Amino acid sequence: MYTTPLTNKVCIVTGAGNGLGRSHALELARLGAHVVINDIGDAAFDVAKEINNSGGKAVGIKGDVSKFEDMQSMAEETIKLLGRIDVLINNAGVLRDRTFAKMPLEDWRTIIDVHLMGAVHATKAVWDQMREQNYGRIVMTTSSSGLFGNFGQSNYGAAKMALVGLMQTLLEEGDRYNIKVNCLAPTALTAMTQGLLPEEANNVLTPEKVSKGLLALINDDAPSGMILLAGGGSFECSYITMTQGIHLNDNEDPAIELCRRLSEVQDPTNMVIPKTGWDQSKHELAKALASTH
Repeated sequence: MYTTPLTNKVCIVTGAGNGLGRSHALELARLGAHVVINDIGDAAFDVAKEINNSGGKAVGIKGDVSKFEDMQSMAEETIKLLGRIDVLINNAGVLRDRTFAKMPLEDWRTIIDVHLMGAVHATKAVWDQMREQNYGRIVMTTSSSGLFGNFGQSNYGAAKMALVGLMQTLLEEGDRYNIKVNCLAPTALTAMTQGLLPEEANNVLTPEKVSKGLLALINDDAPSGMILLAGGGSFECSYITMTQGIHLNDNEDPAIELCRRLSEVQDPTNMVIPKTGWDQSKHELAKALASTH
């Protein structure tokens, strides 16, 4: 028996014409949402039709995430048709994999334009509406390639890690308006990952199993600032942490002493998770002041 915790919620999914985006759209519709299917091509209408034919509610809106005017038009049309925008899933993406030495700069621009600027454009287009209605849920699609690195994906990894930085700031700016911002790091076999994972992964790492993680990031009680890893029915959380580190006085020649004691700086004992960027400054200031007493 299906539950419908997203009834009356309006959810936009970018890049939802196929793959993970399509899976997200189907899951959101199953949970009762009115889903706006965005894609660069006519596949957006095909997925919307699929949802409507199965008893759900969806509308297709074509648009290129790399063009801000397209995302503005998408947001305006959504508000005109449905009255509000509750959720944005920034999912649209492409791959241009090569080693850094062989990668042309154009492949960098393409990835940045779609993954990073695409998310910026879509988020910017819905931000004011979410602030006005005092409610919003935004999901950025990050990746283990950005969080942990992956051979041949310097452009992709850089863009995906940039989305984590975007989340970390937007969650602060959106807090007073009840806008929650989180990241999803999926592991799934899609057209983007074809040939990158072994054959047996086909039946395990399905997009549908990743999409089950969405509700936790967008419901009324959702956290903000979470990096949720999802794949094959497993879910984990990734954190950006800070070690306790050391303090070096000027009379110790910090440049030389740091090299000698670097293992102490790297020691993970009692690592902390900074809430904001200011926590680093506070931590270092406190150690510096303590050293003078």
